[in-house]
Amino acid sequence: MELDMTKGSPSKLIARFIIPIIIGNIFQQLYNMADTIIVGRFVGVDALAAVGATGSLVFLILGFTQGLTTGFTVMTAQKFGAGDKEGMKKSIGSAVILSVLVTVIMTAVSMAGMDTLLGWMNTPEDIFAMSRQYIMVICAGICCNVLYNLQASILRAIGNSVVPLVLLFISSVVNIVLDYVLIVYAHMGVGGAAAATVVSQGLSGVLCLIYIIKAVPALHVGREHFGLEGQCVRNQLSVGIPMALQFSITAVGTILVQAALNLLGTMAVAAYSVSCKVEQLVTQPFAAMGVTMATYCAQNRGVNDLNRIQKGVKCANLMSAVYAVVIYGVIYAALPYIIPLFASEDILIITEYGKIYIGVCGAFFIPLGMIFIFRNALQGCGFGFMPMMGGVVELASRCVLAFIAARMMSYIGVCFANVSAWFTAGVFLWLAYHVLMKKMKRNLSENVQKEDPLQTRTGQSQDG
Repeated sequence: MELDMTKGSPSKLIARFIIPIIIGNIFQQLYNMADTIIVGRFVGVDALAAVGATGSLVFLILGFTQGLTTGFTVMTAQKFGAGDKEGMKKSIGSAVILSVLVTVIMTAVSMAGMDTLLGWMNTPEDIFAMSRQYIMVICAGICCNVLYNLQASILRAIGNSVVPLVLLFISSVVNIVLDYVLIVYAHMGVGGAAAATVVSQGLSGVLCLIYIIKAVPALHVGREHFGLEGQCVRNQLSVGIPMALQFSITAVGTILVQAALNLLGTMAVAAYSVSCKVEQLVTQPFAAMGVTMATYCAQNRGVNDLNRIQKGVKCANLMSAVYAVVIYGVIYAALPYIIPLFASEDILIITEYGKIYIGVCGAFFIPLGMIFIFRNALQGCGFGFMPMMGGVVELASRCVLAFIAARMMSYIGVCFANVSAWFTAGVFLWLAYHVLMKKMKRNLSENVQKEDPLQTRTGQSQDG
């Protein structure tokens, strides 16, 4: 199921690669959706708010590890695109060792500092205990999250986006079943919801490992491939750390927004949580496009086909913009019918809050899509610093609006904190992409002329 994205029509390749990722991402969101729906309907609004209050912390912790594991496998995609099978295996062995180290450190640090983080976020006293219970189980299961994400990233690096989809489908079903059993029958409350998520993620990781061992000999690594060679580690960390920090910077911004939101009370927190779940579900195609462009650009960067990279990025932006306009209208119209799935009480209040959130945020889905495309395109090309700086711009914008919203005790201000971050980061990354693309072309042209002074073309497109 390998897919060479250095040849053929960019639009067809992108469509072929992205569809399984979109479906897989939606299934992954069903982890959290199942938690939220079952908790809200069978435990209550307070429990719903407790799970929602930890959302930004989950994003901070798991986003950091996901950024690292994804960054570690960018080199894998580049080596695959260049046809360097041995180098690809060495990058995998190095990524495994680095991921184990990250898992141990992140688990210890996150669990030790959780009470302090919840306090800093102004978590309401009536949901503090439940919030702590939920997030501590999630932290204890970081290893399960890393196990799946690393292997899924490796498979996608060689163009295989189908198997991660199948495994996510299986784990999503398991998660939903466990949610219902542990919450309704075992009466474990929010802790049961978190345990169901961890177990299902662990299952998907184990199944992914079995598949690679049984069916993907190209990814089989020997003892000689496990090591921390200086150049390999430097390359992986130079991309992985900025990607992880970018996730963390974004998460810090959402934590500040959550802190401002928590001042508005449990009902506003519950409504915001539901609205975010809906938004996260419908924006999964943007995230999927980001993953697709990371692989597409990494493989084509491996053969230095910059013209082909540009064609793919243009195609991705067009697809993303069309989807953004369509889904905005659909989700706003459907919201009154979606909210009752999450809550059995105070539905009218939650719906009104939801309309405000989706009405404001949905209008800025296009720049949100741009963030994923340009950020991942740059990361796939091996750049880590500018995508990370895009996160800094996002953080600064979100912090300013969150501070104003907190001072004004304004729910709509909280919503605008998110869209201001999307807009400013989207514009910044658009500019960064064009600047760095010109730099890559200039450097490639200079290298070609050094090798052959008569050669003037910077790269031959291999479009079919």
